[in-house]
Amino acid sequence: MASDHQKLWQEYRETELRAVSPILEQLGFSLDKEQIHIGGERYVSGDKKLVLIGHRLSDKKKVIIKASSDPKMIEEIRAEYSGRQVLAKINFAYHIFFYPQEILFVESGAHTIFITEFIEQEATFTSRPLEEQFFLALKSFEAQEAVQATTYEHASIISRTFGIWDAQQYLNNFDKYSEQILTILSGQEKLKTLLATARDFLGKNSVTIDLYSDFLTHWDFVPHNLRISGNDIYLLDHSSLRFGNKYESWARFINFMTLYNPDLEQALLGYVKDNRGQQEFLSLRLMRVFRLTELIWYYANTLSRASGNLEILNKKRIDLWTNVLESVLSDKKLDEGMMANYRGLRDSLRDEEEKKRQEKLH
Repeated sequence: MASDHQKLWQEYRETELRAVSPILEQLGFSLDKEQIHIGGERYVSGDKKLVLIGHRLSDKKKVIIKASSDPKMIEEIRAEYSGRQVLAKINFAYHIFFYPQEILFVESGAHTIFITEFIEQEATFTSRPLEEQFFLALKSFEAQEAVQATTYEHASIISRTFGIWDAQQYLNNFDKYSEQILTILSGQEKLKTLLATARDFLGKNSVTIDLYSDFLTHWDFVPHNLRISGNDIYLLDHSSLRFGNKYESWARFINFMTLYNPDLEQALLGYVKDNRGQQEFLSLRLMRVFRLTELIWYYANTLSRASGNLEILNKKRIDLWTNVLESVLSDKKLDEGMMANYRGLRDSLRDEEEKKRQEKLH
C-alpha cells in the first residue's frame, strides 16, 4: 500500500506529465512509454523534478529530458545548463570527459526543460571486467585532478559557477549533518560515539583536508552519472561539480563500490596507499568519513517520507553505513559477510519497479 508521500509523488508525477507532454510535442519530442527514472524509490528524495526518456520526432534520436515547475529544481536545471556552458568554454580536463550533446534548453510558462542526447553504452560500468573498471575510474579521477584552482587558467570562472570548499566548509557541513542525524535518530549511542570520533578525526586533520583542496571534484561521482561509449567517458551531471578536496570524488565512488564491487574498492584503496603515500591516503579516509556521514544523514532524512518495506530498508541502510563508517575510522576492512547479508535483505525488500530501475542505473 502506497504511503501518503508516495501518493503525493505519484499525483505530482502524473500532473507534471500531463502538463509537460503537450509542451514537448510542440517542441518536436515524444516520451517513451517506459520511464524508469520516476518510479521505485524516487519519491523519498522529495525533489520535484522529472527525468524522462524520449525521442526527437524528426529523426527518432533518443534523448534525456529534465523538466520541472518547482523553483528549487528549476534553479538546479539552470545551474546544470550554465555549468555546461562554462565547461564548453575551457579546456576542461584536457578533453578526457565528453558531454552528451545539448539539444534544447527552454523555459515555457511555468516549466524549465533541458534536453540532451541519450548516450548508448555497450555495457553498464559495473558489468565490465574489474581491470577495465579500475582504469576507467582512475582516468576519471586524474582528469578532475588536472584542474586546480590555484594554477588553472579559468579557475575564477569555475569557482564562481561551481563554488569552492575548504576544510572549514567540510567541518561546517559535517556539524550540520551530525546534529540532524542525532535529532532524528536519538538514542543511538553507537552512532553518537562514532560521529564524535569522526568530528575529532576531521578536525585534527583539517590541514590535510586543505592541503589537497582547490581541485575540481564531482560530489556525486558514481556509475549512474557516467556513460561509457567506446573509449569515451561521458559525464552526465554537471550540477555536482565544485572545487574541493581532490579525494571527494574518490570517496563517493569508493563508498559506492563498498556495496556494489568490493574488489574495485580494495583495488582503488590499494592504489592510493601504494602509489601516493600515507598523507594522501589519509586525505581519502577523511573524505570517506565526511561522505559516509552525509549518506547516513540522507537516509535519516528519508524516514519521515518512507513507509512499509522501504522504511525498514532505509533503517537497515543507516545501520550498514554506520558499520562502514566505523571500519573507515579504524582503517579496517569491513566484514564481507555483513555486506552480503545486507544485499540479500535489500533485494527482498525492494519492489520490482525499483529493481528494474537499478538494473538500468549501474
